Amino acid sequence: MRFVKLSLAILLLVAFAAIKSPVSAQGGKGLTIGFSQVGSESAWRTAFTNATKAEAEARGINLLFSDGQQKQENQIAALRSFIAQGVDAIILAPVVETGWDEVLQEAKDNEIPVVIVDRNVSADPSLYVTRVSSDFVHEGRLAAAWLVQATAGKCNIVELQGTVGSSAALDRQKGFNEVIALFSEMKIVLSQSGDFTRTGGKEVMESFLKSMDPKEICAVWAHNDDMLIGAIQAMKEAGIDPGQDIKTISVDAIPDIFKAMMDGDANATVELSPNMGGPAFDAVVAYLAGETLPKWIPVAGGIYFPDTAAEEYAKRSK
Repeated sequence: MRFVKLSLAILLLVAFAAIKSPVSAQGGKGLTIGFSQVGSESAWRTAFTNATKAEAEARGINLLFSDGQQKQENQIAALRSFIAQGVDAIILAPVVETGWDEVLQEAKDNEIPVVIVDRNVSADPSLYVTRVSSDFVHEGRLAAAWLVQATAGKCNIVELQGTVGSSAALDRQKGFNEVIALFSEMKIVLSQSGDFTRTGGKEVMESFLKSMDPKEICAVWAHNDDMLIGAIQAMKEAGIDPGQDIKTISVDAIPDIFKAMMDGDANATVELSPNMGGPAFDAVVAYLAGETLPKWIPVAGGIYFPDTAAEEYAKRSK
């Protein structure tokens, strides 16, 4: 138990270390910027879109928005449309990591800077200016550290993965697995993608509950809150008390997960801040002013529990 507590303490100290963006340009009035968003698959994604649009309006930026509907071909078409319109810059939230080199090269050839936000790309780093995002690996580590402590290092875990091939899913899984690998009795016994949606989370959890004895499941680890909320519904319909019979941990910190905590159905969530538009616009302004930027601009988040759920819900549901 002492080792479990020590491991958690070390990870929490790292997780809550202050992360400061090296960019503080602000402004951007009069710029035309194209924003290619993944889609609207989750409440967090919608909050991210709304926050970015509001930030652009407040700064006087002409934001050309495109909803990719979770299809890479739609996003590539949007980027080519932005290039044809001669925008000042492009912000891309990529649905998957691979397959971007050609269109990013087209943007570079037209001297249009590209800033990657949220998820990552595997393209040549010279093809984009910087990436503004959370540290997904760290989110996974933090979620696992909490679960290790909450279960004394002994737990059969079912995993609800995010969209296959997305950096959020790959990196959260990597970070989580790094931590539980330190504990021989922490095991993922079932894992499947719910595609970051509530419907997907519910369907996958229903299949999990049919494929093994629910009493053998210690916890649900979901790559986002929406999938967990769907899983909570599936557990309730199966006569299981989520948060009590089966522990839960997820990522995003959307209002509905705090409501679930208030109802006793969820145990913890790791925050993924939706406020990435500001730092992304700052990066564009700084780059256009001739500044050299780091290849990664981190956006910090924390971990939340039921004791502050009512307060957080009140703040975030306005």
